Amino acid sequence: MARTKSRANGDGDVWARKNREGRIYGYRGTYVGPDGWRRYVSSKNKEDARRKLRAARADSDRGLLFDTEDLRLGEYLDSWLTDSVKDTVRQSTYERYESIVRVHIKPALGRVKLGALTPNHVRRLYRQKLDSGLAPRTVNYIHVTLHKALKDAVSDALIPRNAASVRARDPRNPKYTRSPQTRRASS
Repeated sequence: MARTKSRANGDGDVWARKNREGRIYGYRGTYVGPDGWRRYVSSKNKEDARRKLRAARADSDRGLLFDTEDLRLGEYLDSWLTDSVKDTVRQSTYERYESIVRVHIKPALGRVKLGALTPNHVRRLYRQKLDSGLAPRTVNYIHVTLHKALKDAVSDALIPRNAASVRARDPRNPKYTRSPQTRRASS
């Protein structure tokens, strides 16, 4: 009889999570993070849980740790301002960043989880600000501030990518609004 393949500790599959009646309500898997701590991934169905577990193990093997399930963008921006920005820039720059975060970014995106922030959220913020009559230059300041904060979050391994790296269309630049036929005719 052939012996079945056994796994090492921490290399297991996902397992069913059951309620008191014995009904399955989700699946959970574990892995060991780069910091040596046991971490968990969960999902409603087995294939999603396995996919999340594979992705988490791959990130762990590269030394990345994305443990920001409960961290909101507003909370991160507050800590970013006090920890990373305050003593590294001029006072006027700090005051401008703080004002942009307080007035523009936190009311619109402050409650979004940092790990769930998408480029679509960021584009929607820019569009809302432009539609409300804000000057394009001010929207650019918002973009620069958010991009710098998320760049630091990526370098701190809090998120895998910078959602503010999207190229928004500049409403002042007419080259985005002209079709190729019009461009050829005017050349």
